[in-house]
Amino acid sequence: MNVSDAIRSRRSVRKYKNDTVPDGHIRLILEAAMAAPSACNTRPWEFVVVTNEDARKKLAQVHPFAKHAAHSPAVVVICALPETQGRVADGFFPQDCGAAAQNILLQAAELGYGTCWCGVYPKEKLIDAVREALDIRSLPFCLITLGLPDEAPAARGFYEEAKVRFIR
Repeated sequence: MNVSDAIRSRRSVRKYKNDTVPDGHIRLILEAAMAAPSACNTRPWEFVVVTNEDARKKLAQVHPFAKHAAHSPAVVVICALPETQGRVADGFFPQDCGAAAQNILLQAAELGYGTCWCGVYPKEKLIDAVREALDIRSLPFCLITLGLPDEAPAARGFYEEAKVRFIR
């Protein structure tokens, strides 16, 4: 699958088969995430991979839009490290972590997995709840459920000519 195919075939999947995601595939997905661009190459992120069923259920309980985390084989939580960015790159961590998230989605699609990106940052109550559920100190930016899809949602993204302006 090429990048264009991955972009156009990617869907938000909320139903997964019970199959586990092999560690080798998780590593490929995380390598793709860490290949994302970041301001001044600060790489202000760390990743928490949750395969433990009880921990996934906790995430599903605390995140109102991630109930499906309880039934996905894996959840990747992208955590921001804004304090690592320094003066020049200060404040760019949302863009940097967003780029890492997109790379996860595309690499997973190429490997045949379904994903669903569920935002956490900037919702303070949600940040605190995810921190507590996983016993982490870093800043949860988003969580991405991951697994072999057990549904085939229709495409929702499309090109809108009216939202494009060329300055030539």
